[in-house]
Amino acid sequence: MKPIRLVSGFLTVGMWTMLSRVLGFVRDAMILAYLGTGPLYEAYVVAFRLPNMFRRFFAEGAFNMAFVPMFAKKLEGDEDPQKFARDAFAGLASVLIVLTLLAQLAMPWLIFVLASGFVGQEQFDLSVEFGRIAFPYILFISLAALLSGVLNATGRFAAAAAAPVLLNVLLVSGMAAAAWIGGDVARTLIWMIPIAGLAQMALVWVAASRAGFSIKPEWPRMTPELSKLVRIAIPAALAGGVVQINLLVGQQVASYFDKAVGWLYAADRLYQLPLGVVGIAVGIVLLPDLSRRLKAKDDDGARDAFSRASEIALGLTIPSAVALIVIPLPLVSVLFQRGAATADDSAAIAVAVTIYGLGLPAFVLQKILQPLFFAREDTQSPFRYAVIAMVINAAVALGLAPVIGWIAPAIATTLAAWAMVAFLGVGARRMGTVARFDARFHRRIWRIVAAPLLMGAVLWISSVSLSPFLGMAGWRYLALFILVSIGILSYFGLGQLLGAFRLSEMRATLRRG
Repeated sequence: MKPIRLVSGFLTVGMWTMLSRVLGFVRDAMILAYLGTGPLYEAYVVAFRLPNMFRRFFAEGAFNMAFVPMFAKKLEGDEDPQKFARDAFAGLASVLIVLTLLAQLAMPWLIFVLASGFVGQEQFDLSVEFGRIAFPYILFISLAALLSGVLNATGRFAAAAAAPVLLNVLLVSGMAAAAWIGGDVARTLIWMIPIAGLAQMALVWVAASRAGFSIKPEWPRMTPELSKLVRIAIPAALAGGVVQINLLVGQQVASYFDKAVGWLYAADRLYQLPLGVVGIAVGIVLLPDLSRRLKAKDDDGARDAFSRASEIALGLTIPSAVALIVIPLPLVSVLFQRGAATADDSAAIAVAVTIYGLGLPAFVLQKILQPLFFAREDTQSPFRYAVIAMVINAAVALGLAPVIGWIAPAIATTLAAWAMVAFLGVGARRMGTVARFDARFHRRIWRIVAAPLLMGAVLWISSVSLSPFLGMAGWRYLALFILVSIGILSYFGLGQLLGAFRLSEMRATLRRG
């Protein structure tokens, strides 16, 4: 087989994801500045979360977990992968069109399920209005995700990774234009969501065509291969449903506390940066690579890919988690505190960021461990583990909310994430040595943990020293840049000194692909 270039693929996805998330921060900062954390903002959060929830259910969940391994194996075995992709595209499109139409009719009930605490308040009617406008986004972005899976399986990661950048570019541009002409910023923002979805689909559609995969709309039909895809996808869909129930429980609890929905959403956006750049990027590249190696019976190559992906992911995730725990307030205040967003908002968001930071390594480890199952077309085991994690999440969120208030969902999310990692790790052991870390990983893991802890001490001392400047308008951006730079330089210096990684090895690996 022609192996997928794991490291270069990870860097491609990671860099584009980084750009997307940075623009996402610009977007979120603008939204908070224009809308504050009041009714308009909370309605936007719920309305945008609705299609994203179904997107993760259908596209990133059920279809990608089932489609990418099957397509990659057909590609490796030269078993007419294009026909399979066309049938899958037609089937997914038909389901999504029906879902979109039904959602328009059922929108008040969907909003009630998502945020029953809004009933009788301004937020509820706004959420229904915004939800109807934003929901068609699911049609375009889910089809874009399938086309991205085609590209990823062939080792072409750039276009698929670049597509999310369009969303943030269009949302930022739309808000800026509306504010400049004195228009309705909130409704412009919502209308740009489906437009951005269409643009993303168009980008990957063109890229797939140039790669030799012409995926055209056609009447759906149930073939034996598509039937197999559905059978594999159903447990994955149920697992995706469990994850969304976790989000739903958290949002329901938060909706009963003033401004909590907005606080938790803003904190979620911050920890999603390292999760997206590292965890999701590695998972995207690792899944088709493992699938093709298993098809080619390259067990040694599969174990090496799994171990190296884990090294890279943890080597970048743990320092990110330490930073979120040590300096959450400087990060939040500089990034989000302006306009209608107050110092009290920053303090609340920082608390949530700290808790999510404790769970960040678990979120990333899930993205590394799950491909071990999906590459074997095993979607049932992750579903069973997800159900148990869901019970833990709901019990903690609902049980702690009366005691500690709005922060309970964040604590529940973190605890459930670590429980999910434990279940995946134990379940993967039956796969043999292919799913176990190699000797090099075991030699380095303690160093990968030690270097970020030392970096955390450096960050804390630096934040105390820079605290006067972090609170000064005009200087705080430079102060945060200096603080982050100190963290990065100290981590890579300490990591090299302790042997957590070797920069020479990274360069050599990148040259080999």
